Amino acid sequence: MGSIPKNLHAGAVLGAPGVKEKRVTTISKNGVTEFMLSMISKKEETKEPFYVLDLGEVTALMDKWTLTLPMVRPFYAVKCNPDPALLGSLAALGSNFDCASRAEIESVLSLGVSPNRIIYANPCKQESHIKYAASVGVNLSTFDAKEELDKIRKWHSKCALLIRIKAPDDSGARCPLGTKYGALPEEVTPLLQAAQTARLDVVGVSFHIGSGATHSRAYEGAIASAKSVFEAAGRLGMPRMKILNIGGGFTAGSQFDEAATAIKSALQAYFTSEPGLTVISEPGRFFAESAFTLATTIIGKRVRGDLREYWINDGIYGSMNCILYDHATITCTPLACNSNRANPTCKGLRTYSSTVFGPTCDALDTVLTGHQLPELQVNDWLVFPNMGAYTAAAGSSFNGFNTAAIFTHLASSNMN
Repeated sequence: MGSIPKNLHAGAVLGAPGVKEKRVTTISKNGVTEFMLSMISKKEETKEPFYVLDLGEVTALMDKWTLTLPMVRPFYAVKCNPDPALLGSLAALGSNFDCASRAEIESVLSLGVSPNRIIYANPCKQESHIKYAASVGVNLSTFDAKEELDKIRKWHSKCALLIRIKAPDDSGARCPLGTKYGALPEEVTPLLQAAQTARLDVVGVSFHIGSGATHSRAYEGAIASAKSVFEAAGRLGMPRMKILNIGGGFTAGSQFDEAATAIKSALQAYFTSEPGLTVISEPGRFFAESAFTLATTIIGKRVRGDLREYWINDGIYGSMNCILYDHATITCTPLACNSNRANPTCKGLRTYSSTVFGPTCDALDTVLTGHQLPELQVNDWLVFPNMGAYTAAAGSSFNGFNTAAIFTHLASSNMN
C-alpha cells in the first residue's frame, strides 16, 4: 500500500474538525524551536506554559504506519491524548478510535466520525456507558469476565464482542496491564460458552502486551495465544471469528520497526488459514508522543555553589505526571529569551548540574535532577520535546495550577 500524496494529506488535515477552526502556522521541518521563539515574543506579559502540536509529524507517523503495517488498521487510543486537533487530524488521515468511556466516545463522535469507526475497548464498562454506546451505534466492544457478559446482554445485546485475553508476556512493557485485564487460558472456553448461552456474538480476540512495550517478541506469543482462542471457538461450533485486535504498546522509531517485523512474522505463522481476517490495533503514544512539544517559563531560581535550581510553571501534578504514571524519561533544552536574546539556545555556553522543580508546594514535584543546563534567569524558558503521550491528559489542577488550561498552538511541518 502506497502513501497518500502529501498535498492531499495537508488538505484533509487542515480541513479537519478540531483543526479548521484554528490557526495553523507552517513551519520548516525542524522549525518548532523557531516557532516557539515567535510565540514567546508575543506572550511577553503572560508567560504561561504552552504546547505546540506539529500536524506534519502526525501525518508522517500515519505514513510510516501505513507503509510498515498496511494490514493492520489503527484505532487510536484516545486516552493517550484527547486533544481535539489531534483526534480530528487522525480521523482525516483514516484512523479509527479506541474509546474507554462515554466521554471519549462523545468526543470522537463530535468530530463527525462514524460510530462504526470506534471500538469500546474497555473490558469493564459502567452500565450507563454501555447503554449510551448502544444508543449511538458503537457496536464493537471487549470483555474478559462473565459479569461483563451479563451487563452487555442486558444493555447492548446486539454488540459484537472481542474476548480480551492476557498476553503471555508483558514484562517488557513500561506499563504492564496483565494484572488487571485479560482472560487466563483456562478461562477462555468457559467464557466463550457463557457468551453462547447468552446468545452474544463473539467475533474475535483482543490482547495488549502493555503500554510502551520494549520486547517485540511479546507480540509473537500473544498472537499464538489468540490463534488458540480462534481454534477453541471453532471446537465449540461458534461462527468463525473474523477480528484480531493486537492492542497497543507501539513507540515510534526503531522499536516500531522491530515490532512490525515480529507482528508480520507471527501473522504469517499463525493466521494464514483465516480468510477474511481483519487485524486491528490500539496505538496511542506512537501517534501522540513526538507530535507535541511543551514550553515552560522559569518562575524561580536558587544557586547553591555549582548547583542551579530552577522552578517552572508546569510539573509532576501537571504535564510531567508521565514521570510517575507512565515511567517516562523526559529532557529539556533552554530558550534564554529573556537573559540572552542574541543566543537563546545558549549554544557553546558553560553548563551546570541543575535541578528543575514544578510549581506546586510538594517536594515530590521535581521534574529533573542532575540535568546539565546553562546559566539561566527567571523569565527564561525550558522546552520539553516528545510530550504528547499521557501528559496533559492525566494532569490535575492541584495547588491551583490547571493543566487543562495549557494552550496548544498548531503548526504544520513538512506537509507540502
